[in-house]
Order: sequence, then structure tokens, then C-alpha cells
Amino acid sequence: MLDLPALPPAAETIFRVALIVLAAVVAFVLLRKAVEVGVRGVMERRSAEAGAEGAEAAPLEIERRVATIARLAVRIGGAIIVTIAILMALDEFGVEIGPAVAGLGVVGIAVGFGAQTVIRDWLAGIFIVLENQFSEGDVVRIAGVDGVVEAFSLRRTTLRDLDGTVHTVPNGQITVASNMTRLWARVNLDISVAYDTDIDGATAIINRVGEELQADSDWGPRLLEAPTVVRVNALGDSAVALKVLGQVRPAEQWAVAGELRKRILAAFSRDGIEIPFPHQVIVQRGSGSEGDGSPAATIGASVEDGAAGREETGGADPTAPVGPER
Repeated sequence: MLDLPALPPAAETIFRVALIVLAAVVAFVLLRKAVEVGVRGVMERRSAEAGAEGAEAAPLEIERRVATIARLAVRIGGAIIVTIAILMALDEFGVEIGPAVAGLGVVGIAVGFGAQTVIRDWLAGIFIVLENQFSEGDVVRIAGVDGVVEAFSLRRTTLRDLDGTVHTVPNGQITVASNMTRLWARVNLDISVAYDTDIDGATAIINRVGEELQADSDWGPRLLEAPTVVRVNALGDSAVALKVLGQVRPAEQWAVAGELRKRILAAFSRDGIEIPFPHQVIVQRGSGSEGDGSPAATIGASVEDGAAGREETGGADPTAPVGPER
């Protein structure tokens, strides 16, 4: 330490503590800058290496990863700097820090045994960062909750869902993390048409709508490839389902899917293509002779036949077998 014999002992102690605080502040500022530059360099290098294989990360993706990892590194480094500064300041005031450090070690062991869940959360958070499972700003599904990652620490992840509800999930409870905004996303739709529809004609219309959407000045930048029909996906009870896929930028799949549905609906309406929907068939069968005023039983059923509902009234079905006479 500095030798300042001209100063009174109390003033010298205060001066030394002030130097320790100043050094801690400078170290923290340098740490933040070094972490940001170092993490950004590593992320960009890894992204460039992955880009050679066709999986280059977008600039927004890199920014999210840099922000998440840098924040965690700064917090950990800042805690270490503050701890060292406090111990050095205590030493300047004549406090023996050796027993204090030993005591902190014992307390740490005791806390470790009693807080295994917290340690598990921290370990899970470390692996989330190292494996780059998700970052702040990503839309993920974890522990049965969907939402945008608003905050992330080594202990817990904070999500905000579509309703605006904030969910806090301990990292130790995350067994499967589904990231819906990593590098790119996909529009995945099933468009149903009636069985008497010209499938080739409907396919051409949907493909044309996808091309028009990609050519649009507002929506085109959100798409990486135009949505197209890739196959007949299912033969349902009342409709043929056409599978439509298209590649979009991260977090744009929901907005693009909504716009695509709206345009397909308008195009089908112009070209007279029917989209099947459920109809209700009501069958009324009288319980007595016609005109005797006796009540009738009404049977309601919901069917998905794509055709207009029909109403049948009158006596019993003439094709039904005759029952035993009473």
C-alpha cells in the first residue's frame, strides 16, 4: 500500500479506503467493456463459422445473445470485485479478514447443503448460457409456459405471455426449452377446402397469394421464402386439408400467418372456392298422428359436411324395420 507518513492515521485510512473504492469502480467499468467486446467477438466468430454451413445468425440474434451473456458475466464479476473491495477495506480498518474468510467458507458450505434447489437452479442457468438455449427477447416454451423472455439470471427466467402475465420459472425446473425465434421461423398452416374443389386450382391460388405476400413492400422483408402448398395433408370427414409452409424471420410467423389467412380467404371468395364449416341438422319426428297436437321429439346433431343443413319432419323412417306388435 501507499506510504503517506505526512497524513494523520485516520485520514490515511480514509484515503486508502477511497483508493480501494476508486480502484473497484475502475475495475468494474473495465470489466463491463472487456466483457462486451470479448463476448461480441466470440459470438460473431461462432456465427461466421456457422454461416459457412448455412446457419448464420441474424444481427438481432447476436445482440440478444451478447446482452444476455454479458449481463450475467458483469453481475458475477461485479460481485467478486465488491467482495474483494470490502475485505480490503476491512483490513484497512484493522479487522482480521482471515477468520472472516474462513467463516464465510463454513457458512457457504452450510448454505450449500440447505439450498440445494438454488444451487440446482444456478447450475441449470449456467448450462443454459453455455449451450445458448435461449436469450432475452426470445419467444420460448419452458415448464409449460409460453412467452417472451423478459429477464434471465442464473437462478430464474422471467416470461411475459400474450395476455401480459409475467411468469417466473426457476431454471432448475426447465427440462425442455422450446425456442420459437432461433435464426428463422416457419409459417405452418392447414387450409381446408371442400371435396368437390379443384385441388390444383386451389393450390395455384394459395401459391399466388404467397408470392404476392412476398412481393409486398410491407410484408416482403419479413419473409425468407414465399408460403406454398407442399402436399395434401389430410382427407377429413368433410374437407381436404392442404399443408402450407413458408420460412420467415424470427418472431414473424404469427403476424405473417394471420395476413396469409386473410388474403387466402379473400382469394377463395373471389374465385368461388368453398371453405367447409360445421352445419346443424335438426330432425323432428312426431310422437303421434299428424294434426293431433301431440308433442314432437327434436333431435339436434352437429355435422361437418360442408353442405347446407336440411330439416326432416313427419312420421317414422319408412326404411326402418318393423318392430313387434303390441
